[in-house]
Amino acid sequence: MSDIADNIRFFDEILRGTPCRLVAVSKTHSPEMIMEAYDAGHRIFGENKVQELLEKRDALPHDIAWHLIGHLQTNKVKQIAQFIDTIQSVDSLKLLVEVNKRAEQFNRTLPVNCMLQFDIADEVTKYGMSYDEAVALLQSDEYRNMHFIRITGVMGIATNTDDEEKLRGEFRTLRGYFEKLKETFFAANDDFKEISMGMTSDWELAVAEGSTLIRVGSGIFGARNYNK
Repeated sequence: MSDIADNIRFFDEILRGTPCRLVAVSKTHSPEMIMEAYDAGHRIFGENKVQELLEKRDALPHDIAWHLIGHLQTNKVKQIAQFIDTIQSVDSLKLLVEVNKRAEQFNRTLPVNCMLQFDIADEVTKYGMSYDEAVALLQSDEYRNMHFIRITGVMGIATNTDDEEKLRGEFRTLRGYFEKLKETFFAANDDFKEISMGMTSDWELAVAEGSTLIRVGSGIFGARNYNK
């Protein structure tokens, strides 16, 4: 069994019996490496860039549930709207409008799962909405008239730090946003259930703080190859 398969098995065992699932972040890694995880039984993969995602989808089995986890420009939505399982990085009403529009054009049988990305980190380079912006989105007439998207939860990227208390605080902030939105807008909606937080360096803290989706790349595939 390869290291990749061993790593998939490790996370399967760790997460078994918990509400948390693994998103294997495959950015910069080859289709062959993804197939090693696929052959080990994994089906949820995350990519940051649309072009790389398109190339890999063409080369890999179509029962993979692809998650777009990087910043998404509205002019790229049409390229993935037909097949994408989940867009974790919805950070504006404008983007959500475009996702719904493109999904409708493809007359998707299933809506596009979308997650609201919040800015929880102490870094200016991170994308994401504030809580008030998310409330305004969910109160808008545009959102109420969308039928080809489904809001399934929240996503956030914590500060890149070794300070565990800071990380816990940011994860608790995101979980708090989820709980308030659930109570206010989604109390009767079982689809709204996901809290995507935690990566290779901090996933254990994220699981302890209530994550339902951890996004792990180098912890499965090894160091990324940015020279490709």
